[in-house]
Amino acid sequence: MSSAKINAFSAIKSSLNLKPTSRTTITCSDLDTLFLQCQNLKIFNQILCQMVFTGLIKDTYAASRILKFSTDSHFIHIDYSHKIFTNIENSNGFIWNTMLRAFAQGNRVHDSIILYKSMLKNAFLCIDNYTYPILIQGCALGFSEFEGREVHDHVVKMGFEGDVYVVNNLINMYSVCGHVGDARKVFDGSPLRDLVSWNSMLAGYVQGGCVEEAKLIYAQMPKRNVIASNSMIVLLGKSGKVSEACQLFNELQEKDLVSWTALISCYEQNLLYEEALDVFLTMYKNGIRVDEVVIVAVLSACSHLLNLRIGELVHSLVIKTGLESYVNLQNALIHMYSTCGDVLAAQKLFNNGCFLDLISWNSMISGYVKCGLVEKARELFDSMPEKDVVSWSSIISGYAQFDKFSETLALFHDMLREGVKPDETTLVSVVSACTQLAALDQGKWLDAYIRKNGLKVNIILGTTLINMYMKCGSVDNAMEVFYGMEDKGVSSWNALILGLAMNGQVERSLEMFEEMKKHKVVPNEITFVAILGACRHMGLVQEGRQYFDSMVKEYKIEPNIKHYGCLVDLFGRAGLLKGAEELIDTMPMAPDVATWGALLGACKKHGDKEMGEKIGRKLIELQPEHDGFHVLLSNIYASKGNWSDVSEIRGIMTRQGVVKTPGCSIIESDGVVHEFLAGDKSHPRIEEIEGMLEEMVRRLKRMGYAPGTTEVLLDIDEEEKETNLFRHSEKLAIAFGLVATSAPTPIRIIKNLRICSDCHAAAKLVSKAFDREIVIRDRHGFTISEMVLVLAWIIGSRISYNDETKMKKIKYNGVYFQLYASPNRF
Repeated sequence: MSSAKINAFSAIKSSLNLKPTSRTTITCSDLDTLFLQCQNLKIFNQILCQMVFTGLIKDTYAASRILKFSTDSHFIHIDYSHKIFTNIENSNGFIWNTMLRAFAQGNRVHDSIILYKSMLKNAFLCIDNYTYPILIQGCALGFSEFEGREVHDHVVKMGFEGDVYVVNNLINMYSVCGHVGDARKVFDGSPLRDLVSWNSMLAGYVQGGCVEEAKLIYAQMPKRNVIASNSMIVLLGKSGKVSEACQLFNELQEKDLVSWTALISCYEQNLLYEEALDVFLTMYKNGIRVDEVVIVAVLSACSHLLNLRIGELVHSLVIKTGLESYVNLQNALIHMYSTCGDVLAAQKLFNNGCFLDLISWNSMISGYVKCGLVEKARELFDSMPEKDVVSWSSIISGYAQFDKFSETLALFHDMLREGVKPDETTLVSVVSACTQLAALDQGKWLDAYIRKNGLKVNIILGTTLINMYMKCGSVDNAMEVFYGMEDKGVSSWNALILGLAMNGQVERSLEMFEEMKKHKVVPNEITFVAILGACRHMGLVQEGRQYFDSMVKEYKIEPNIKHYGCLVDLFGRAGLLKGAEELIDTMPMAPDVATWGALLGACKKHGDKEMGEKIGRKLIELQPEHDGFHVLLSNIYASKGNWSDVSEIRGIMTRQGVVKTPGCSIIESDGVVHEFLAGDKSHPRIEEIEGMLEEMVRRLKRMGYAPGTTEVLLDIDEEEKETNLFRHSEKLAIAFGLVATSAPTPIRIIKNLRICSDCHAAAKLVSKAFDREIVIRDRHGFTISEMVLVLAWIIGSRISYNDETKMKKIKYNGVYFQLYASPNRF
């Protein structure tokens, strides 16, 4: 307790113990004037002392007046008021109820119950029909169901169950505590009901989201007022029954500000933002005054529509009506301006804000992130006086959105060190960062953290975990997450289907699609992108055509450019280049650069240099800033030995400022993510890595490995080409993995570009030579080089097919190995 408070209590005690003087200097009639002038504790103490000195404190009416003033004044602590109460000699029911109300409204339910027990000991003399409503209100404010039920028992015992004021408060208390059924029992058992009773019961159903029950009691109301109708509009809006809410609004003979606000919010909550603005315009034209609540809903609609012009007009109205001091309105304006791209206006509001709260800071951070100003957001975040989980989530999500994945993980660890518990939104961003960094160990730790802390794995978080495990090649963990999810959305099934295909388990991927349909989950357009992608991985041309037809005919899904792009890629990978080109020519929409790019890649793969050159030229015209198309065309020319054309393409790249994205491979070891570029010599363990590279070359050459120097499309001699090949980023990462990890830990690598055929072949041989499992994911999928599978590929083992299990079997030295991936993939 502070020294000021102790001194104040001491002043009360000493004052109340003084003998009253006979000279009267203050009377009851003086109190009104004195209380009007009383603005602080010092003046209040002077009034109190005068009342004690004059003996006025012994007057019950005067004592009740000073206690009432004390409990109503914000500068007087409730314990101070209680000290005055305990020293009043001639108390009555009003004085007891005043103290009781102060405890109840101060959310001190326990103290109010103790005081009530004192009233019971006082021979029930002070208990009246105001006492129980006060107690019940306190229980409602504190969500104290147990105490509320005890008070209800006393209401019955004391014979107050027929008091309509008591009944109404009981209905409200049970509704607030989430027991609308008990509220209904009180309502039905009451011999007297007034309009408040009906409104309270309706409010209980509205709060509980009980639409049908609310509609029934609304229809039974003997008299409906605007409060009841407004409650129904709110409930119907929250329940998505927009047309019913609109109809009820139109039927209202009397509409107030809340009615208009309820309808506008109804439209805004149901994504009908244009309609929300139309209603607001009608409201304004009808001369209905606006308040901060309706303005917040309107600004939200402007934000979703990205309608800056209307938002600015609403801002002008805010200033005109003098509402700009409301902090929630300032936050809505900051959000609107930043969402609409005017971050300077948002920043000006924030800088000039007089009443900023934590939401203001979070809104500004979120605004900077939305406008791509992540460093500005970080500066503001670092200067925050206090941070909550939303603050951390906003900045962490910002870093993840703009591909700053290492910073995302670092911030997350800072958050945990600060003792802030992450929510699902934060975890989605962090798991996504682990996915991009191939940080499987950290991803597994996050999964364990979620389980240990009992966090709910919702559809979004579960799908993100599945995606992370699949992209890190950990299929079993992904399956475990999937089957552990209580709620599985279509996105969860899509992630599983696509992930299995990405990991070479195409048959299993297609089986999961059939399983999805058995569970009555309707596939969407993304599902079929995943299915067609699975067919593409395995070269299942006929099956791909059948799934495409099924999508259109069975599920009535109109194919989009991605579906056609998958088919083009499927045909191209299978060597059906002419068919792929014909498909592009007959598509109902103009092909995008990704579709042409898929065909260009197929031309390079299958050696159709003429078609490749024609498509490459077209792509450079369509997207001159795309480095990949320039490089592919340059490579096609290089493979033909047309070095002059190679120089021409590289000259075009130089003139247009197009820079080739460098190959980059990342690998995680002991929770640390390591990054390698082609030819990289910056790693602190480079000497060990280069020593391992030499060992890799020795072992691979003993196994008959010949470097695929055709991959080096430079006009240099063969020896230089071999050296260049063995300094590709993925080989550096493999060498580091062999140095930094030991069996049976898999070596998991992510490459930002497509892996070249030489690195693909070398990875398999390294896997065999060092008896290590190696998983490399590039932007197109996985190269899985587990020793058993590589052996099958190298020695040409017989592949048998089991029709019952739909699994491939490899026989080696009399032992069968089962796998889902096709040997064609290796």
